[in-house]
Amino acid sequence: MTYWGLNVPFLAVTAVAGIVALVVRRRRRAPRASLAHAALVAGILLVMTAVFDNVMIGIGLVGYDEAKISGVFVGIAPLEDFAYAVAALVLLPSLWVLLERRPAPNQNERPSR
Repeated sequence: MTYWGLNVPFLAVTAVAGIVALVVRRRRRAPRASLAHAALVAGILLVMTAVFDNVMIGIGLVGYDEAKISGVFVGIAPLEDFAYAVAALVLLPSLWVLLERRPAPNQNERPSR
């Protein structure tokens, strides 16, 4: 099995969770997060992933079977290694939306005596 073969089930679950979260969020008419903020966070996470993955691979902490990688690299880190960061970028906000507690409709009203 290749590393992409290992990543596909996790990325598929992540994609489903992301789509469901989008639908739920739109039904709740939640305020939209800034696309610029999301892009900034994604950029920071991907740059940090590139830096630290390259360091870990460079010092020999992690290694990859060359027969099981695609051959596409960011520095010395295989592209497959970024699947986890991409999954985190989608799955964590999706879970935040899906697991959000909503206040009861009459929570702010005083009980009648």
